[in-house]
Amino acid sequence: MSMRKQDGFTLIELLIVVAIIGIIAAIAVPGLLRARMSGNEASAIGSIRTIASGEATYAAACGGGGYATTMADLGKAPPNGSPAFIAGDLASAVDAAHGKSGYFFTVTNPGGVTVLAAANTCNQAAADASSMFFAATEPASPGTTGTRYFATDHSGMIRQDPNAALPDITAGIPLQ
Repeated sequence: MSMRKQDGFTLIELLIVVAIIGIIAAIAVPGLLRARMSGNEASAIGSIRTIASGEATYAAACGGGGYATTMADLGKAPPNGSPAFIAGDLASAVDAAHGKSGYFFTVTNPGGVTVLAAANTCNQAAADASSMFFAATEPASPGTTGTRYFATDHSGMIRQDPNAALPDITAGIPLQ
């Protein structure tokens, strides 16, 4: 009786391959998570820049020289058919549940004076146009979706801080 040659892998060979794949995955996953977090932070910087640009446009075209003090007012289009000052997905990214790329955003009035009453703005804003604004963003899940906080104000300078909550970011480090 002759023996047939059997082709295939043994159980030990398969276990070795699975172990190697597991080791490679354990090395690669943290790098992928860091890359995702870095991408979220880059998106947050771009969104803060968009808010600053939208505020400048709002002041020039709609607020009588004053800035919007809420995300909703920036996201509201004028009745003349012009587009809103910021995109709808950014205007609605105001809490962790509705964030944009792992961050959520706020726009407030840090104590500026009223420049134009809300009813007189081109989009009948909910809040008066102010001589100042403060826009900030923070990670929806710090340490997972991002590690840095970003902000801008009527000066247009974008600031970042790795540990600050929103009120403390005005002393943050300017982005270069």
